Amino acid sequence: MKVSPQLTALADWIDGEVIDIEHNPFTGLVISIKDKLGRIFFGQSRFFVAI
Repeated sequence: MKVSPQLTALADWIDGEVIDIEHNPFTGLVISIKDKLGRIFFGQSRFFVAI
């Protein structure tokens, strides 16, 4: 998946591998990805797109 710069505060979209998906009763679907550098990003599904 790709994660939006709005979530990461980086300049570009980041590609990563999905490592977790959970349903949070307060925020909805939460996705966690890990990029090539080992960084983990997680947030609401609206910040992610499938590639």
